[in-house]
Amino acid sequence: MYEIFKERTFSASHQLRGYQGNCERLHGHNWRVRIHVAADELDDHGMVIDFHELENMLTQVISPFDHRHLNDVPPFDAINPSSENLARYIAEQIASLLPSPRLKVLHCDIWESDASRARYTMRD
Repeated sequence: MYEIFKERTFSASHQLRGYQGNCERLHGHNWRVRIHVAADELDDHGMVIDFHELENMLTQVISPFDHRHLNDVPPFDAINPSSENLARYIAEQIASLLPSPRLKVLHCDIWESDASRARYTMRD
């Protein structure tokens, strides 16, 4: 299996609803997102997918969050904007945009700081 990843960043604030601690209060992060895509076979150009194409998909998915308060942006107006929920949402959105059934999202990593990362792994 071949695997590639693309990484992007965005800045946004959030609050964890119902959480007892500092993260319940308004605060922000410079989020870093890494999406991993795999394929058993390469395309006619010898690639899993063009990095630029994957970057465009990732930008499309995360751009509604950039410089926003995540609690106001769907789906996080209804669910907690935790790193874990962000990773799942981004992975599922990218999976829905992939142009070929030979491609699959393996996982999505999201960092809210250099020392704190969440990962969502897609199931087959």
